[in-house]
Amino acid sequence: MAAPLTIRDHFLETRLFVNRIIAALVLVVLASAGLVARLAYLQVAGHEHYSTLSRENYIKIAPLPPTRGLILDRNGEVLANNAPTYSLEVIPERTPGLSKTLEQLKALLHLGDDDIRRFHSLRQRHKGFESIPLKVHLSDEDMARFAVNLNKFPGVSIQGRLVRNYPYGDFTSHVVGYVGRINEQELQTLDQAAYRGTHYIGKTGIERTYEEQLHGKTGYEEMETNVQGRSINAVGTVPAESGYNLQLSLDVKLQQTAYQALDKYDGAIVAMEPATGRVLVLASKPGFDPNLFVTGIDDASYNTLQNAEDRPLYNRAIRGHYPPGSTVKPFMGLAGLEIGGVLPSERVSCPGFYQLPGQEHRYRDWRKSGHGSVDMPNAITQSCDVYFYELAHRLGIDRMHDFLGLFGFGQKSGVDLPGETAGMYPSREWKRKTRRQAWYPGETLIAGIGQGYVQVTPIQLARAVSILANRGKRVTPRLVDKLASTAGAEYENPNAANDGAEFIKVRDSSWNTVIQAMIDVVHSPHGTAKGIAPGLTYQVAGKTGTAQVFTVRQDEEYKDMHVADKLKDHAWFIAFAPADNPRIVIVVLAEHGGHGGSVAAPMARQVIEQYLSGIL
Repeated sequence: MAAPLTIRDHFLETRLFVNRIIAALVLVVLASAGLVARLAYLQVAGHEHYSTLSRENYIKIAPLPPTRGLILDRNGEVLANNAPTYSLEVIPERTPGLSKTLEQLKALLHLGDDDIRRFHSLRQRHKGFESIPLKVHLSDEDMARFAVNLNKFPGVSIQGRLVRNYPYGDFTSHVVGYVGRINEQELQTLDQAAYRGTHYIGKTGIERTYEEQLHGKTGYEEMETNVQGRSINAVGTVPAESGYNLQLSLDVKLQQTAYQALDKYDGAIVAMEPATGRVLVLASKPGFDPNLFVTGIDDASYNTLQNAEDRPLYNRAIRGHYPPGSTVKPFMGLAGLEIGGVLPSERVSCPGFYQLPGQEHRYRDWRKSGHGSVDMPNAITQSCDVYFYELAHRLGIDRMHDFLGLFGFGQKSGVDLPGETAGMYPSREWKRKTRRQAWYPGETLIAGIGQGYVQVTPIQLARAVSILANRGKRVTPRLVDKLASTAGAEYENPNAANDGAEFIKVRDSSWNTVIQAMIDVVHSPHGTAKGIAPGLTYQVAGKTGTAQVFTVRQDEEYKDMHVADKLKDHAWFIAFAPADNPRIVIVVLAEHGGHGGSVAAPMARQVIEQYLSGIL
């Protein structure tokens, strides 16, 4: 049987062949274009990225922590420095059997559970080749014991470190603050690249406010590694930049005098230069030893501080709320002269009590027999309560609120410390919103003598007295004067640039009336602080205050009551000197000290005398 005849279509075969050739060429062109594009991306656009990855295959970056800046007082006394110490450190990747090693070290050097716990916490945020502190502040005995057993602990070594140190301890604890270990919450907000290699951060005080300036910039060391990833050679270094040194306006010798002047009383003393707002003294007693917090305070010590009855961790100077008592009377006097239409010579009769029209309740004067007929200067000099009851009644609480607000009552002072609170100066609107109650006329009277809802902090009152001493010029309290780099360049504190730009408009005659009355508080025979006048070679303008901490019933006499120490009145004294050219403003608060004239005023004189003796 013959094979079937096949007829070849040459045209179709040729076209098929050509199409295949074209398709192959297209594939080759597309593949070539893809390769060229990829090559261009690797060599141009991705060059830096892949070069870094390649470099990191044999180079490791080890951080070099910066040296923290110093904190100095106005005379160059060191308030916070960096002391060399020796610490036991572990590099996990070089320590075979890490858990067993930690147990052996715990027994050898008497490590606590807190030490082991902190080490594991630090290990979670460090790379395995980085050295992690296990225990700081090694004693000579610890170092000797470890040195004998050194060969048993590969990957463990003793390293020299700089650790924060506060040479003045309690005296400056509430101003300088302290640094502590970085916790997990802070890690969420910190720039981790900037804090590589840094274990501590400012927690309170100046250390916290100026953390960015004090910390400095982290450097890096590039280490060549072998195929196992172990460092074998240093190939490059970017040195760390030390933080700025901070020079404070604080005078630490004056601070010590103020702290010791408080003697047996808890309380606060704040002193400022009224012209500039520079803070000379900011003492809060009791203080605490900030060195306990630097490398981690143990639970028992912290609980002792936290639960102490005298609250040493509480900064009374910027957070303590106290009724200002009669220290508000000079400001009330200005309000009466400026917005109340009161004349300085206008007299009020003081029989020892005050009654609102139509009411039987008697608001008592501190002098039971009364002051007789008094004008404004005498009312300030003798601290007559009845005069200021009458003045408050005429002004009304809302006008008092607005006028005293010009001096910063009820507001933060703006001092460059964290945690300041604002105090309180009430108004009708405030009570309606916060207490959902109407304002009563009797509350206006007691606000006029600095009691009731009126609350101030010592720093807030110091700012108000500075404005008074400046005859209206507003200043903001500032602790940091200058920043200095390690190269010697100095910079003014930029936060103080706008100080003194605002004035309160008050007539000269009103300033003169009130300030002369304050001079008489100290230098006249009837002044409530006349006890500090003998021997002064210049005039001091002052005002005493004795603030009740509980309400005495109408049928009780405070003097006849046997009250516990913690219920005794707070003693206040505010002053500036010399009165004709103020160089220093001071506010003294002695908790439960009793009388401002006999307790707080002598404390103020000690500080004023020491400061002015150096400049007059």
